Parts: sequence; structure tokens; C-alpha cells
Amino acid sequence: MKVLRTPDERFDRLPGFEYEPHYVEVSTGDGTGSLRVHYIDEGPPAATDTLALMHGEPSWCYLYRKMVPVLVGAGLRVIAPDLIGFGRSDKPTERGDYTFARHVEWMGAALFDVLGLSGLTLVGQDWGGLVGLRLVAERPDRFRRVVAANTGLPTGDLDMGEAFQAWLRFSQEVPELPVGRIVSGGCVDHLPPEIIAAYDAPFPDESYKAGARQFPKLVPNHPDDPAAPANRRAWEVLRGFDKPFLCAFSDRDPITRGADQLFVSQVPGAQGQPHATITGAGHFLQEDRGPELARVVADFVARTSKD
Repeated sequence: MKVLRTPDERFDRLPGFEYEPHYVEVSTGDGTGSLRVHYIDEGPPAATDTLALMHGEPSWCYLYRKMVPVLVGAGLRVIAPDLIGFGRSDKPTERGDYTFARHVEWMGAALFDVLGLSGLTLVGQDWGGLVGLRLVAERPDRFRRVVAANTGLPTGDLDMGEAFQAWLRFSQEVPELPVGRIVSGGCVDHLPPEIIAAYDAPFPDESYKAGARQFPKLVPNHPDDPAAPANRRAWEVLRGFDKPFLCAFSDRDPITRGADQLFVSQVPGAQGQPHATITGAGHFLQEDRGPELARVVADFVARTSKD
């Protein structure tokens, strides 16, 4: 497996992001070596509750920068990893190296096998939910609760909708994938140039974007997708998951609109929860309304810690 690593200087002096980088190594899974996974680790190490903040496509943990101070201020420990292919994590160069199963394996190895984390609260948005919910289904003993934010767990059995199909076509046909502009376009508040540049920072050129290019094609979009059987099995686990499960979706995201109702209707732990609608936010609600989402998460943790 050929791997690229974004030069550290690309991450110097990013606006609002002065968090110390941390790294762990995980196996490539093909016998060729290891991959470096980046994460930030903020808040008291001995905190009662630890949050795993998981980003999606094509962002990185920079997306959570507005939420971290609020969550740490609430006494919580925050772990925010970069998925392989994104942020400061290593980037295999071949699109075929990226599969849904491998992303689950890589992140599970980082969080569980190397860091040894347990008692987690998942906060998953976009692909952070797709990968994170698979981890919840495979290791429910490691999680105390879940916050699903503008995400889902598709099996290919339901129509993904025209907004997703349009995104899929664009992501595969555009000559150069404009990562920062994609994030900006997924926000209600269009981003200033320096923030767009921060989302572009992990990708010096197109050779670093194999993961970002491949991710849209890995979403189960038809019933016989390679990831569909594993996602169906995950749903079987989630239909028995009775730990607290909160949906915090935005009001202006055409991609994931309605997916929260699947969780509310099928996950036992979602029954009776004060599910939140984050108003005035697009797909990347952490960017549009990060502090508000963070308060929803912190209140949820505090309330369910007392139950």
C-alpha cells in the first residue's frame, strides 16, 4: 500500500485550531505495514465521560474546533480523530485501498486496540456516523451513549435521494475536488477564505485525495453493495441498543433529511430522548452552529449520566 503523509507545515497557524496533535499506528490490513492516525485529545484525562467526535467527508477534525472548548468546559474529555485519508492521518494513494470495512477496522484499531478507550459517547456526523455506528454495533460494550448528527447508516435498500445522487456525480466528475469549497457549500454561513484554506490544508494536490474521491462511492447506494450486509447486521444490533441515543440534526441539510426518524423509530435508546433540531445550519452543522450543538451534547451527557 503506497501512502502519502501531508507535510506538518500545512497545518501551521490554522485559524482557531491550536490543539496539539497526537498519533497512533494501526495495521494497513494488507500486510504491507502501518498507517498513522491523527487525533486531538483535550480535557481532563480522568474525566468520567469521553467523547469520540468523528468527522465525515471531506472534512477532518478541524470541523469540531468550535465545539471542543464548550465540551471541555463541561468537564468532558474529547477525542477527535482524523479518518484515514483525511486531516493529518496517512493517505493511501489508490482508491481501491479504501473500503467501508477497512475504515471501520482502522478506526476500531485506533480507538480500542491502541488507545484502549471505553465508556465512550459517539458524536458522529456524515461518514463519522457511518463508521461510528458500525463501531457501536460491533463493540456496544465500549459505548455509553450516541449522538447522531446529520448522518445515517444506509443499507442500499432505500433511495438515497436526488441530493445525494447529485453529490455522487459531482464528486466523481469534477476534474479537481475543491474540498474547502465543498465544505463551504454545505454550510448556511459561507466560509471566509482562511477557513476554506484550513479544510484544503490536508490535500496539497490531487494525489492526496484518493480517500476523499472514493468515500462517496462507498456509501451503500444499492441493495447488493459490498457494505450492505454488514450495515444490515449493524441495524439488527441497533434495534436492540437501549443505551441513550440522541439525534441532533440540522434544519437545512438535504442530504440527511429524514434519517433521524429512522433512528427515533427503530433504536430503543432513542425513545423519550429530547431530540434536537439545530436551526440555521446546513450539512456541516458543527461549522454553522458548533457551540449550540456542543451544548446539546454536553446537556445530554450530563442528564443521562444521572439516570
